Amino acid sequence: MLTPRNVVFVAPFLQETTLRLLKGVVDLPNTRVGLVSQDPEARLPAEIRGLLNGHYGIADGLDPNQIEQGVRAMGREFGSVDRLIGALEELQVPLGDVRDNLGIEGMGGEVARNFRDKGRMKSVLQQHGLPCARHRTVDSAAGARAFAAEVGFPLVAKPPEGSGARSTFRLENDGELAACLRAMPPGQGDPLLLEEFVIGEEASFDSVCLGGRMIWHSISHYSPTPLEVLREPWIQWCVCIPREVEHPAYPPIVQAASAALPILGLQNGLSHMEWFQRPDRSVAISEVGARPPGAQFTKLISYAHDFDLYRSWGELMVYDRFEPRSRPYSAGAAYLRGQGMGRVETVTGLDEIFTEFGDLIVEHRVPQSGQPQSSSYEGQGYVIVRHPETKVVERALRAIVQKVRVVLTP
Repeated sequence: MLTPRNVVFVAPFLQETTLRLLKGVVDLPNTRVGLVSQDPEARLPAEIRGLLNGHYGIADGLDPNQIEQGVRAMGREFGSVDRLIGALEELQVPLGDVRDNLGIEGMGGEVARNFRDKGRMKSVLQQHGLPCARHRTVDSAAGARAFAAEVGFPLVAKPPEGSGARSTFRLENDGELAACLRAMPPGQGDPLLLEEFVIGEEASFDSVCLGGRMIWHSISHYSPTPLEVLREPWIQWCVCIPREVEHPAYPPIVQAASAALPILGLQNGLSHMEWFQRPDRSVAISEVGARPPGAQFTKLISYAHDFDLYRSWGELMVYDRFEPRSRPYSAGAAYLRGQGMGRVETVTGLDEIFTEFGDLIVEHRVPQSGQPQSSSYEGQGYVIVRHPETKVVERALRAIVQKVRVVLTP
């Protein structure tokens, strides 16, 4: 029997992934759940609203003062708050600060900053001899040019507190650096993170820690890399989780991640790491977030490992419990992105794909006529496939991104 827990879930907006994670929490036994959100309670699906024990509306779902006000209100209603949780990358520092202020168990503000500030993160890792790209957080154009002269091109530029590869750019020369500095001028209080560009295969590493020790992980591969996807908005891309858990390429990143997560301070939680493997087989940690992955990754992991990661994340965060899972399948997602600008006019190739791979397709979202162009790198839709053999999944993903075309018109 699980000890009853009073939980406050913070969700600035009630987006699809957030709602699935919230559903996993409200479904837990012996759990009272209150929601703090800037979206009204009326936007909740009936199946969640009926299980929720309270809702507190705030104007800014990322403001720690407003979050704390909501948590205090829930505490008065429940008698206490045992856990304070939320899934967004941008929420982790505010939630940590509120936990510190109210004495709620879980990741505090300083640990959250180790994950949120990517420059600080890399400095902590390098101080402990862990592999990551050379980097510098600069607050002036002169500092940026000095780092470029020291390291050389290409470079990667991004905000220190970015997420999901947004506002991330590859810089090839002095001219592109100058253009970046004009677009994102660094200054005191608004710095820019520069990194050496690591040449190699990029992948992700999702893992669970309990008691400061990594107990489970799952590796996913990109094709092409996220930076290429961001540079070319028409590229249709895919992610594949191979069925093979053991591979000669994996031990170095497993070892590095096992050391990095407790050094950064993660005790109990799910994390999402980006990493590179260079041609010489050495690895470099790019960055890691102390939260569930986005871009359909939580679905992919659930399909590959044949369990509900949304609910398991809730049990992990609320009750410090997680049952490690094997991987009986390979799973992958192909992201459908439009050619052109504007709204979806036509989608071709879907009939052929469903005829050829219908027995592999476990979930899909087909772009609809008139649908506006997505502002996200995930595109207008996706197709998820699953099979016990990795090569079968890889072949299906290649065919989907090659054959399906989404045409946009103004």
